[in-house]
Amino acid sequence: MTSNHSDCHYCLQSLRGRKYALREENAYCVRCYDSLFANPCEECKQPIECDSKDLAYKGRHWHERCFKCTKCSRSLVEKPFAAKDELLLCTECYSNEYSSKCFHCQKTIMPGSRKMEFKGSSWHESCFVCQYCQQPLGTKPLITKDNENYCVPCFEKQFAHHCYSCKKVITSGGVAYHDQPWHKECFVCAGCKTQLSGQRFVSKDEYPYCVDCFSKFYAKKCAACKKPITALGGAKFVSFEERQWHEECFNCARCSVSLVGQGFLTKQDMVLCHECGSL
Repeated sequence: MTSNHSDCHYCLQSLRGRKYALREENAYCVRCYDSLFANPCEECKQPIECDSKDLAYKGRHWHERCFKCTKCSRSLVEKPFAAKDELLLCTECYSNEYSSKCFHCQKTIMPGSRKMEFKGSSWHESCFVCQYCQQPLGTKPLITKDNENYCVPCFEKQFAHHCYSCKKVITSGGVAYHDQPWHKECFVCAGCKTQLSGQRFVSKDEYPYCVDCFSKFYAKKCAACKKPITALGGAKFVSFEERQWHEECFNCARCSVSLVGQGFLTKQDMVLCHECGSL
């Protein structure tokens, strides 16, 4: 502006007919104002004179001509931009360098656009859809199969097994028994209802039993020790005339020598080695 003030507040030279700048109601000639108050440009390091436009961002200043993308040098004046490590970038360069890529289409997810994150990957909101019905998943419950995401109804329709016991859908995990799927919580002993997943069990008439229940209800009793013979874990037993023995219990009733693989005699309910039987 042209001065109506008489003198520069700093150098005291006359401002009559000269351009000047005001600061806190004091008038300064252009040279004094630039020397005292002009901000240095972040790009070219030269002062931003009072007759130049001063663009400021987070306490830093640029000439209008210097306010440009660090990577592609396009002007950022009146355009959206982003900052990374104190460098200014246009949105396109920022996206190419730093923005996430969509897991589905592999295109950049632009700053400011909504993105969905799931299992460490990012999607455009429009790409994060059910593989079968193509409806947006958003924050709905979903199930992943072969790296594809499905809404729960579509997954159940396409892939889910139904529990042999309760007939409801098995959405994860489960147990296979006699080629039939079961929920882990439904796969229980037919006798005591204890869960059998990960436990030893015995099958009887297509039903699973825990070892204790099977022994209690169905296992034959050893004629010697009276304990159940379950044959679990490859245990061996001896059978003779409707009676059974654990292999380690099949001994002579008098001298206790093992009769496994040996000839023996019977006397009443006893089994005897030949030597004891001939006494």
